[in-house]
Amino acid sequence: MSHTIKEKSKLLARVRRIKGQVDAVERALEAELGCSDVLQLVASVRGAVNGLTVELIEDHIVHHVVDPHHEPDADRAKGAADLIEVVRTYLK
Repeated sequence: MSHTIKEKSKLLARVRRIKGQVDAVERALEAELGCSDVLQLVASVRGAVNGLTVELIEDHIVHHVVDPHHEPDADRAKGAADLIEVVRTYLK
């Protein structure tokens, strides 16, 4: 079973929250709110999408490349853990 299917309800909940945030951006624009308010809402959307992206990439690495917690080769385990950390840092 794919990890996206196993985590389906959790991932869909995140997507629905993002959808709500995008709707808030639309409402803000329709209400002609100030640009700083709209930018703050857009920044929140970006953060939420980046968080979802990190989760998907991390799960992909763990399930399809190398699981650093179960890899017997210490160098490969460290490489996978380092990659996950870089992705987290990059998409913060």
